[in-house]
Amino acid sequence: MPRRLTATLREWFPRPFAGLTKRNLLREAGAGVTLLAIAVPLNIGYAQIVGLPPTVGLYALVLPLIVWALAVSSRQLVASPDAAAAALVATSIGGLAVAGSADYLSLVLAQTVLCGALFLVAAVFRLGFLADFLSKPILVGLLAGLALDILVGQVAKMLGISVPPGGEFFEKVLALVAGLGSTNVWSAITAAGCLVVLLLGRRLAPAVPWALVVLVLATLATTFGGLEARGVTTLGPVEGGLPQLSWPVVAWTDWAAVLPSAIALFLVGAGEGLLVSRAYADKRGYRVNANRDLFAFGLANVASGTTGSFAMGSSTARTAALDQAGSRTQFPAIVAAVGATLLLVFGTGLLEHVPGPAIGAVLAVAVLPLLGIPDFIDLWRRDRAEFAIAGVCFGVTVVFGSIVGIGIAFVLALVNLARRAASPDIDVLSLDEYGASSAEGLPLGRTTAPGVVVVRLAAPLFFANGTVFQDAVQRAVESTEEPVRHVVFDMEAVSDVDITGADAFERLRSWLVEHDIDVSYSRMRHETLERMQHLGLLHDEPIHHSNREALAALGARPSSPDPGTPSP
Repeated sequence: MPRRLTATLREWFPRPFAGLTKRNLLREAGAGVTLLAIAVPLNIGYAQIVGLPPTVGLYALVLPLIVWALAVSSRQLVASPDAAAAALVATSIGGLAVAGSADYLSLVLAQTVLCGALFLVAAVFRLGFLADFLSKPILVGLLAGLALDILVGQVAKMLGISVPPGGEFFEKVLALVAGLGSTNVWSAITAAGCLVVLLLGRRLAPAVPWALVVLVLATLATTFGGLEARGVTTLGPVEGGLPQLSWPVVAWTDWAAVLPSAIALFLVGAGEGLLVSRAYADKRGYRVNANRDLFAFGLANVASGTTGSFAMGSSTARTAALDQAGSRTQFPAIVAAVGATLLLVFGTGLLEHVPGPAIGAVLAVAVLPLLGIPDFIDLWRRDRAEFAIAGVCFGVTVVFGSIVGIGIAFVLALVNLARRAASPDIDVLSLDEYGASSAEGLPLGRTTAPGVVVVRLAAPLFFANGTVFQDAVQRAVESTEEPVRHVVFDMEAVSDVDITGADAFERLRSWLVEHDIDVSYSRMRHETLERMQHLGLLHDEPIHHSNREALAALGARPSSPDPGTPSP
């Protein structure tokens, strides 16, 4: 087998369960039980957010988890449906079909398969950088909007009030307010008790799976207290059996209709997942492969969509819980998958009397961190502009929904990127210090040496800053009291040049030549040299290894270390 192919196979399909040994096998198995205890109630709740039966949430714990554990490079990141994904699915598919119908389920499955395909394409073409467009303020605002939408539905569930599951945010709020007069007291009491246990329990003993404890206690109270007869809703009969492999059968127009929401799920899942994966790898001292993690996300989502479940993302909370439990491998995912299989085959009858208010309480507590109140406060203190971006994303997501929120988030990211790129550092270097000042704020008459200006652009030269650079250099030349005869371009920080930047640079060079000003270069990267030659920007001008060499060639001798080079 060729070496390159062997290396590729080792990169993408390494030995599974790295870090698993006989010494930590028992601990990893125990972490798997913890994962199952956390995942079962949450996945049932997320399925309800989406508007699907509880078993749909449980199906995500079988084949998708197994595929994930075998393919991912991260030893700890947990893949799972989460609150953000559930809200995205509900809001995007809710406008296309009636929640709970066969068409609705088919669209959800098609959306999940498409999401998986996007992950796979991103992995193969190494496009993980696209997720970086979702900066922290954008993610904070987007997730907070989704969390608020979920909380409205869960508050209604805890009070025994019916709200439209696929409705818009304000529609749900109006239904909740209108139904306050018909609040079921026993539902509210059940939910309040669950909230107290969850919040106090997490503070006093965070390692305990309190979500499972709450559901067990609430189910017992409902069963033996006759609460169903008093109006407390329960899950009802839960269909058992293993998930079946199938392909979502929908029209091509429906595939196109769910594509925007699949892109949104991909971006949110990739953005958060890769970040958490790298964070735990750095914390625990092992290496991860971002593209392989994207590949694993893709396989898990395809497996989920073809076995009757919905989109898989990453779960920060579950990853943190397993880290606290001492897990350092993906073996707990296999244990959880085995446990979920047994539950689906033998134990679905245990879920029949789980009360809805308890599930609402579990989800409300799980979603609260997504509101990101500390993050908003931090953004307000550190950067009001970033806070405004988060606020806009939050407002748009609440008012217009998740898909529009993602779209606005991307536009804001591009505007923010362009704004920063259009204001690069442009320095005229002096003889006696490194990077004296910005060309825009330079005092009139400033030159590097008599008749010589050394200019440095601290950024790639491209469409957003080409004209800015051209204008800055012209101002620097025109503002000098003595004539400028030589301009030296320090190219150390110019890592790339695009067509628009090249056109602006050619206009600048022509302007300098028309004013009898010689052009030369210093500290040019080899890649930049080849790029500028390809674009026809070089015309036999001198290229020097350093600014000192350039000045010496022009007869100007600096009395200090090389301009543009820090003093030792």
